[in-house]
Amino acid sequence: MATLPVLPALFVVDRDAGALGVLIEDLSRRFGHDFDVLGHSSPATAVAELEARARRGEPVALVLTAATDADVLSQTHHLHPHAKRVLLVDRDYSANSPAVAAMMLGHADYHIVQPWADTEMLYGPMSEFLSSWTREHEPSFELFRIVAADDDARAGQLRDLMTRFSMSHGTYAADGDAGRRLLRKAGVDGSKLPVVIRYDGRVLIDPTFSDLANAIGVVVTNKLDTCDMVIVGAGPAGLTAAVYGASEGLDTVLVEEEVSGGQAGTSPLIRNYPGFPHGISGGLLMERTCEQAWLMGAHLVFAQRAVSLDVTNGERVVRMLDGSSVRARVVVLATGIDWRRLGVPRLEALVGSGVFYGAAVSESRAMTGQHVFIVGAGNSAGQAAVHLANHAHTVTLLVRGDHLQASMSSYLIRAIEATPNIAVRLRTEVVDGGGNGTLESLTLADRARDGLETVAANALFVMIGGEPNTRWLPPTVARDAHGYVLTGRDLLDAPRDTHLVREPLALETSVPGVFAAGDVRHGSIKRVASAVGEGATIVRLVHEYLRDTEPVYAT
Repeated sequence: MATLPVLPALFVVDRDAGALGVLIEDLSRRFGHDFDVLGHSSPATAVAELEARARRGEPVALVLTAATDADVLSQTHHLHPHAKRVLLVDRDYSANSPAVAAMMLGHADYHIVQPWADTEMLYGPMSEFLSSWTREHEPSFELFRIVAADDDARAGQLRDLMTRFSMSHGTYAADGDAGRRLLRKAGVDGSKLPVVIRYDGRVLIDPTFSDLANAIGVVVTNKLDTCDMVIVGAGPAGLTAAVYGASEGLDTVLVEEEVSGGQAGTSPLIRNYPGFPHGISGGLLMERTCEQAWLMGAHLVFAQRAVSLDVTNGERVVRMLDGSSVRARVVVLATGIDWRRLGVPRLEALVGSGVFYGAAVSESRAMTGQHVFIVGAGNSAGQAAVHLANHAHTVTLLVRGDHLQASMSSYLIRAIEATPNIAVRLRTEVVDGGGNGTLESLTLADRARDGLETVAANALFVMIGGEPNTRWLPPTVARDAHGYVLTGRDLLDAPRDTHLVREPLALETSVPGVFAAGDVRHGSIKRVASAVGEGATIVRLVHEYLRDTEPVYAT
């Protein structure tokens, strides 16, 4: 007789035996079909059971315990590193609450405040926490299957696109049994890779970005010739401008070179975005904002690159790479920044094959048991380090400067310090590296010791700041020495060939009716929340501009 599979465990630890019994009864009623709901009033007994489950290879999905049971939390992470750790806390909004320290230091993933008025206040959050574990660790239906060579950088690009659109997918080696079966069933010989097979049998051979975006179901061709407002860029600022513009009656077109999200969309977890106390995936946040803009009536066009902006006789025309164009009363520049390149030839040759620019959330699972290096000292690098530490054997943060305090939020610094498999190397730079098809080693220049060192490395994530995506703009759009767009009062001190009749609006550029928001703008704060604020503010300024079409400049 076949044995039934072992259900993943949902552990409850509460020293109050009466409260423990009620919790187990309530949780079993809702989650007992899919999870083995267990409980212990003794933390020591709970740890022993966790050890026994680890020896038997039985999964643990979640442990719910009091914030004071630090040993349960640490042992859970050690024995079952992917289990969700949930604090059961009393309502206490003081800064001295043990929950604050536990969350800040990464000792717990979530918290639930007791008492609750009814069981739904327990079921709702617990459903969210368990769903998160299930998405990460349970098999799911694959909407797309990618068949590629092991060292094919294109496969990583395809995975990143699907991850940003929350499309479940799997990757199969072309020379493996499963990969060969998929190719044979699809009727292709595999001479040209990668091959993408959709759930309904549609086959894409070495697809372009536009091909895959179309297969995912997003619009890749602009159908509107004219509109009130065209937004270039679908990061937090651009998407927010689309939400507010469309909701306030402006005929809005958003054009994006890749897919929605910008750099924010690659962040594995944003902890300091208002309204999400446990943090939120940047990809999920941007996906929801994109859906919101669409439902408000914005016209969203992806995989479409803007190549020029013309302003003639009061008309603003954005032209696309495919030859199409759209005329608008106002233009919003929200193109963000591109990651600055390392400029090391042997590493550039391995981009997508162990070397990645940005967080590359889609590669997280592939980092299991690997030695990972991250170059950078900002919040993006810190978020990536904490996230990848959940999968990798070691994560080493390479920092050119003498400390992190000037460029990284304190909550991330504390989380890094509290994560045992993250190391920080200050005054260290990557100067070379190599590998046979994939990354195998890095050469580090240690300025503190004035020497070179070669280390084994499976992956390198580069997040060393960015360069504004403004090279496509005409000279009439004033920029600073680094290429960031000048707006508002910053224009008053900029060299110009024209003189002002009135001061430009706060986020208006040197071209009347052309605005800028987010990371592309000179002086921006480089935070998701500030980019969202600028995207919303621009729409008010657009209304103000449209009410008064008097030229900003006179020749």
